[in-house]
Amino acid sequence: MRAFTCGVCGQLIFFENSACLRCGTKLGVRWSDRELVTKPVEPPCANRDAIGCNGLAAAPGELCFACALTRTRPSDADAHGMKQWAEAERAKRRLVFELGELGLPIPTRLQDPEHGLTFDLLSSATQLVTTGHADGLITLDLAESDDDQREKRRVEMGEPYRTLLGHMRHEIGHFYFPILTRNEEALTAARRLFGDEREDYQEALDRHYADGPPAGWAREHVSAYATMHPSEDWAETFAHVLHLRDTLQTAAAYGVRVDGPAGRPDLHAEPVDAGAGGLRGMLDDWLGLTYALNAVNRSLGFDDLYPFVLSGPVIDKLAFVDGLIARS
Repeated sequence: MRAFTCGVCGQLIFFENSACLRCGTKLGVRWSDRELVTKPVEPPCANRDAIGCNGLAAAPGELCFACALTRTRPSDADAHGMKQWAEAERAKRRLVFELGELGLPIPTRLQDPEHGLTFDLLSSATQLVTTGHADGLITLDLAESDDDQREKRRVEMGEPYRTLLGHMRHEIGHFYFPILTRNEEALTAARRLFGDEREDYQEALDRHYADGPPAGWAREHVSAYATMHPSEDWAETFAHVLHLRDTLQTAAAYGVRVDGPAGRPDLHAEPVDAGAGGLRGMLDDWLGLTYALNAVNRSLGFDDLYPFVLSGPVIDKLAFVDGLIARS
């Protein structure tokens, strides 16, 4: 995420702000260039009063680009669902911002009625909801917006990391697989790295929840869930690229640079060519930053902020996905 300042008083403002906290000037996200605009001339999103969306719309009474991607959401009469929906849209705005920063196409249902991107944000308190992706439709259980519910599920599933934004980054990875592997060369390379996405999914799902991840899974996969099926390995890797890219953009925007402890010890578990460019060339910055953040968290008695280990094969997968994004 970039850093933003108020165009009137120069105060630091954040992507989620709809007004400057110092001078009160109105702000809004202009999606065409992803700027947080001071005194916008465009009208606010129709969802501003309902959920606090700070996006700007093309015309009065219309939704902003990010909110328009949502097909289904809780009813106005569902007070708790409305609160959950607001949190989900907040995360989705960050997702849409990063997709734009990376230059990824965002085909909507208006452009592609069968496969364009759209979201169903549903509450499992009122119906059965399965989070997932199918032909451009991302379904999200809004229970993930509640910290206590999400943490309960994280512990039950033995996950080191679980966030609302992380869910969206994972599911959007499924959406981008056919887009980024359209040509035969990219698809062949993806299958070589991740496996064949045409493998029986239900069989893989049953096996994963019956037997768990294989021993030594961290050598080849970024997470235990990535071992379940080639499609999940791709989606987990794609989400991780988005984690890495967004965090490094934020660190750079705020002038945060970590060189590591005195003496410059090698932070890489395995040899990496830092001059290779792309994601590989960013790993020195990434590892220095995450080692420091983990050390700070441990000093405060918390768990690691970044609870992952990047092995050589995982870095190969990350670099491959990052390269496809760059070429898109």
